[in-house]
Amino acid sequence: MNIALLEPLGITDADVERLAAPIREMGHTFTYYNEKTTDIEELKRRSAGQDIVMIANNPYPGEVVESSDSLKMLAVAFTGIDHVGLDACRKKGVMVCNCAGYSDVCVAEQVIGMTISLLRFFPAGDQAVRTQGTSAGLTGSEIYGKTVGIIGCGKIGFMTAKLFQAFGARVVAYARHEREEVKAAGISYVSLEELLAESDIISLHTPNNASTRGMIGKEQISLMKPSAVFINCARGPIVDNAALAEALNQDKIAGAAIDVYDMEPPIPEDYPLLHAKNALLTPHVAFLTKEAMARRAEIEFANVKAYLEGKPENVCDI
Repeated sequence: MNIALLEPLGITDADVERLAAPIREMGHTFTYYNEKTTDIEELKRRSAGQDIVMIANNPYPGEVVESSDSLKMLAVAFTGIDHVGLDACRKKGVMVCNCAGYSDVCVAEQVIGMTISLLRFFPAGDQAVRTQGTSAGLTGSEIYGKTVGIIGCGKIGFMTAKLFQAFGARVVAYARHEREEVKAAGISYVSLEELLAESDIISLHTPNNASTRGMIGKEQISLMKPSAVFINCARGPIVDNAALAEALNQDKIAGAAIDVYDMEPPIPEDYPLLHAKNALLTPHVAFLTKEAMARRAEIEFANVKAYLEGKPENVCDI
């Protein structure tokens, strides 16, 4: 089969060649493009004649899927697959495999770091020191003893919950499907409304799909405590970010830490969250650690090898 990796994976070219060696040894061809592109025609050109296409978090639209007559399997080096033309994959019978699990640790750690930064005013404290300021107005809060609400308690959500528990927080969760493993860890499932009303810290961990898009809107935000902080390292479109910015500016909630938006950075200058009070913003980096990049590359190449051996792994329900 013909296999092409269409974009860099955050590892060295030497590591790409090392991971590709077993595939070549099986008699398959492997082509590697080490420059990203979002150009539709270039993506079509790179995909032409390929049986398996490997991507990361770069958009892979349905138009590109439809243009490739030979495409059988799409290997995605990412957990979410909402950047892929899934309708076209369904119609053409293209299998989609993701790299679930590669970023569990780093995303959970990012949530903890952003929470502490919000509660202890790290950006403002840094600025105070640099401008001959003092600690005035920088009395913070602790995670210990707080109620933390985890919306979506899959692998990343559960990992995040356990880290919060290690800080001495009480954790509650909302999810469409309850898991015994979560309950055994002392985490109680509650309704979304209860979670929003009770929690001091709210962290979002659901995928972006038709059932979750816009699930945190003005009505849901209005249920939060004025002292609550909201963390989103999941997907931007799950939240009405204009409503979130409005709530921050009107002091209806105390703060928000956001890593994901309605689009990939760079973010337009008029985007509401850029002008919101008490908003800590990062450019979609929660998944981005050296260790995670290495893990996802290993998983993606393993997914391709498993497919070639007739034993596909990490197959997504599309």
